[in-house]
Amino acid sequence: MTRETPTQRLERMREASREGGGEARIAAQHAKGKLTARERIDLLLDEESFVEIDRFVTHRCTDFDMQSQAILGDGVICGHGRIDGRPVFLFSQDFTVFGGSLSESNAQKICKIMDHATKVGAPVIGLNDSGGARIQEGVDSLGGYAEIFWRNTRASGVVPQLSAIVGPCAGGAVYSPAITDFICMVEGTSYMHITGPDVVKTVTHEEVTSEELGGASVHAAKSGVAHFTSPDGRAQMALLRRLMSYLPLNNAESPPFVACDDPADRCDEELDELVPSDPSLPYDMRGVIERVVDRETWFEVHSAYAMNLLVGFARLGGHTVGIVANQPAVLAGCLDIDASVKGARFIRFCDAFNIPIVTFEDVPGFLPGTAQEHNGIIRHGAKLLYAYCEATVPKLTVITRKAYGGAYDVMGSKHIRADLNLAWPGAMIAVMGAAGAAKIIHRREIKATNDPAALEAQRSAEYDETFNNPYKAAARGFIDDVIEARETRPQLIRALGLFASKNEEKPARKHGNIPL
Repeated sequence: MTRETPTQRLERMREASREGGGEARIAAQHAKGKLTARERIDLLLDEESFVEIDRFVTHRCTDFDMQSQAILGDGVICGHGRIDGRPVFLFSQDFTVFGGSLSESNAQKICKIMDHATKVGAPVIGLNDSGGARIQEGVDSLGGYAEIFWRNTRASGVVPQLSAIVGPCAGGAVYSPAITDFICMVEGTSYMHITGPDVVKTVTHEEVTSEELGGASVHAAKSGVAHFTSPDGRAQMALLRRLMSYLPLNNAESPPFVACDDPADRCDEELDELVPSDPSLPYDMRGVIERVVDRETWFEVHSAYAMNLLVGFARLGGHTVGIVANQPAVLAGCLDIDASVKGARFIRFCDAFNIPIVTFEDVPGFLPGTAQEHNGIIRHGAKLLYAYCEATVPKLTVITRKAYGGAYDVMGSKHIRADLNLAWPGAMIAVMGAAGAAKIIHRREIKATNDPAALEAQRSAEYDETFNNPYKAAARGFIDDVIEARETRPQLIRALGLFASKNEEKPARKHGNIPL
């Protein structure tokens, strides 16, 4: 028998590592409509750019006859590659090997590429498809999770961290994605939950499926855990590539510039007619955003969650910006608990990674009611305020219509150090709406008159004329200019260029204490 050469042995072992759990298990993945770990990598990265690390690692467990079940790679594929020519580190859990479960060795592989990413200054992308901790290893696998969590936390705000949930993600496994910056789930095939349906049934007697408990639609619309959903694995990888196009590699870089043929001085006359003359009528703020930013660059984040506030990325003159906007078409654009948390999280990401913040404001106030008060709107609303105050990137605000009460202060006002504050001619900046203000200021006079309705309408009109406009605020310097709506794009692009070199020092401290 001819002896195997070292080169032949290397190729045989490489091929074994590529096979993962074998053809039958790969076929089972495909039968569920899922891609394999390597197929996902091929779709995510630039062609032939992937360099694998630790392909020959195996577990070290000897309990439960595990020593006879060692498979090269041990259930996770790790390495680095490029997206649009820029470097990224990634790991892709392989469900065909021990259900993608995390072992001590498996965790060490993930930790190694996370360490490389923070040293190099490149994003980390995790493709999660795992049954959780490998039970046969006990505390060793639990320790592996904690090592990953620690690195997620250390890397937060240093390099972007993206998580794709491509299959199951349960128990302690959910906390690594939860610490990362963005989570994308696949509709119908991925789920996240702390305890599974069987445990829920035992403890609370609820009958629930994994999809009902923690499917993509649940986390996108109800919990807010997922920022994006995709119909299938291919679309999910394309979405991650698009998301990466807006982000810098690390916190010491500026976001990538993408040239466009949309003129910087373009004025859109449709903006002048977009806001209804009746202040009680809704309109879709997306129409404003899409007409102002570079064409076809609006990329919404958290689109199904807290829809009274819009957040997302776009480009202005080729430069990435983070958009935060009240949505008058939902709850009249009021701020509530979910919207406050959604906005705060997004603003803090933008500030960490040098992405200017553009705010489109049309807010009548915070949502009233016992449910909001009892569930902590004060504390949660303060998160949004804190995030705006803390941010030192360029902050530009455009008031399109209402800016009432404390919500005016919160939404990127001059008082919390926005760099440019503009208002459209129909903007209404006041403590509250004219009708409510008139009732309070003139309550005795209205109560004493023979025709309270007529007097109330008269005083309301007077208040509206005197205060419900942008000129009182402009007279105090709280609004830098009142502009025609059509002029918004060139004004913002000009301001981005002006404030690109902004340098704002913070007081020396370990860290602030955001009202979590």
